[in-house]
Amino acid sequence: MKSQVGVVSGKAGMTTKAPVSTYLRHHFRHFNAAALIDAADAYTRHLDGGGKMMMTIAGAMSTAELGLSLAEMIRRDKVHAISCTGANLEEDVYNLIAHDFYERIPHYRDLTPHDEKRLLDRHLNRVTDTCIPEEEAMRRLEAVVLEEWMRADKKGERYFPHEYIFKVLRSGALEKHYQIDPKDSWIMAAAQKNLPMVVPGWEDSTLGNMFAASMIRGDVKNPGSMRSGVEYMVDLANWYQSTAAKSSIGFFQIGGGIAGDFPICVVPMIHQDLRRETRVWGYFCQISDSTTSYGSYSGAVPNEKITWGKLEVDTPRFVIESDATIVAPLIFAIVLDW
Repeated sequence: MKSQVGVVSGKAGMTTKAPVSTYLRHHFRHFNAAALIDAADAYTRHLDGGGKMMMTIAGAMSTAELGLSLAEMIRRDKVHAISCTGANLEEDVYNLIAHDFYERIPHYRDLTPHDEKRLLDRHLNRVTDTCIPEEEAMRRLEAVVLEEWMRADKKGERYFPHEYIFKVLRSGALEKHYQIDPKDSWIMAAAQKNLPMVVPGWEDSTLGNMFAASMIRGDVKNPGSMRSGVEYMVDLANWYQSTAAKSSIGFFQIGGGIAGDFPICVVPMIHQDLRRETRVWGYFCQISDSTTSYGSYSGAVPNEKITWGKLEVDTPRFVIESDATIVAPLIFAIVLDW
């Protein structure tokens, strides 16, 4: 079949819509568009060569409904570990159980302080053009996850933040509230795969605040029932060393911040602090609209990471300076051959 600017010729003169990836390869030829294609192709080569991929998720990508494409990436073994903020961990669940109660505010740039206060009075918490409903999202999840926290506390058991979420999803306790197809939830796909995860700085999240409140109230007695960020690094180091012994591991970073800064440091930690040999990251890509700057971790160009022992001189590395809500699904479309 012959591809023609967005259409593919079929039998008897019929035409069908071309795959997204065909459209991208025809039109995305220069600048950030070309970097997107190069990064996606290198991602595929990395996997085809037996490599694994860690994905880091910052910003509000779960509220942006990244699960529509990321869940399939997880199911098809295109992602092998995830580092995300506490917000992204919980907000994918919020979307799963309260999607119909979200409100979109397309004119958010025109809102006055009084408009914002009216949203607060309605218990709608705004993330750019989208409002998360407190009662239907946050309180529904709180009621169920609190039971898991208290159960572990009474038994003297300890789990990571994401493990509590996995338990909640596997229990089916929230199933009656599902308002999207569960296949479009990336955290559901991760739970089904028991995907290795780290959630650095989880305390800086709504659930982190709820956990603190549960301790103040006395619902949870032992703060140790929630495993810590340092333990996440130990767990990550063990996973990295065992995986790197067999496969090169790539690093795909959406946004900046702790979701990316925390896990990428596992390699120099192993080398410099443990004084053990291991591979450096075998692929690096960051989607970022942060201003390029050597005074900013999020804006630092990949070359700077060579000086920290995170990347090699010949590590394939890419920066796509654009909006991740646009770029990430397009890269996933190429990797998935959509």
